[in-house]
Amino acid sequence: MTGSPLPDTGTEDLSERVAAAVLATPGVAALHGGQFGEIATYLPGRRVTGVTIGPSSCAVHLAVRYPANVVDTAENVRAAVESLVNVPVDVTIEDLLTETGHTQ
Repeated sequence: MTGSPLPDTGTEDLSERVAAAVLATPGVAALHGGQFGEIATYLPGRRVTGVTIGPSSCAVHLAVRYPANVVDTAENVRAAVESLVNVPVDVTIEDLLTETGHTQ
């Protein structure tokens, strides 16, 4: 996915739109909250794991599904998210999962 913005329905926070764009990127297995679950956006009554958005940067943490190319997947995620947030995006690959969901 190279980043056409998702339609704004008025009910989703930007972090939820970013999460949807990340999960739609080929090779992405899941969003990841970091070692202690600290990477998240807290919203009223819910939480978006793996995404934090600030005024000057955005962080996305994720797990990649093997055998996807980790570098290509990170670049594709960065491109998709930058088109939504208009700030630099830091992509961190936290885990590599097999088709069965096991860590490599």
